[in-house]
Amino acid sequence: MSDADTRPPSADPLALDRRTGLPDALRVLAEQYPREVWDTHANLTQLSRFWLDRHLMFRKMQSTLIADTETWLGGSMADEAWMARLYRIANMQLSELHGHHHIEDDHYFPRLRRLDHRLERGFDLLDADHHTLEAGLTDMAAAANAVFRSADGGPVTTRDAAEVLHASLERFNRFLDRHLGDEEEIVVPVLLDHPEAGLG
Repeated sequence: MSDADTRPPSADPLALDRRTGLPDALRVLAEQYPREVWDTHANLTQLSRFWLDRHLMFRKMQSTLIADTETWLGGSMADEAWMARLYRIANMQLSELHGHHHIEDDHYFPRLRRLDHRLERGFDLLDADHHTLEAGLTDMAAAANAVFRSADGGPVTTRDAAEVLHASLERFNRFLDRHLGDEEEIVVPVLLDHPEAGLG
């Protein structure tokens, strides 16, 4: 089992590995702009829609990685087909998420946090989430690489490596889903409330 799987949970109840949603204090704008109104809101711009579509893409890629691994473990996908898809989709997920986090941390979040001081703690949370997710991506990459090494006669069987990979994918999926949902409930309402910021 990897180090990322054996780390004790954080003591912070709002850390990504512990929280089940945002506290009320960070949902002040989400209550004003609930998810149900986003698609039809006049202030939701093309950039905001693109950003939400990227989040949907990350969710779909992670679900595909899990489903493919389960299909292979169930004996319904050939080794070559599974590994080819794993290599392609996992590389894309890692690359796209790395880039997405850097753009948010370096460009968008510093500007967004100044728009509503009530949500500054929320952006601190999202920044901390990114560090947790980066560790999860490293863990997933190591687990995927172990699968590829097993196919070349490594010390671990491919089935054992696939089971470790599946656990890593599932764990990361829980964190990713929690983070994306919470990030959307912080960022989108800010953008809807401040169309003049030119970031949405």
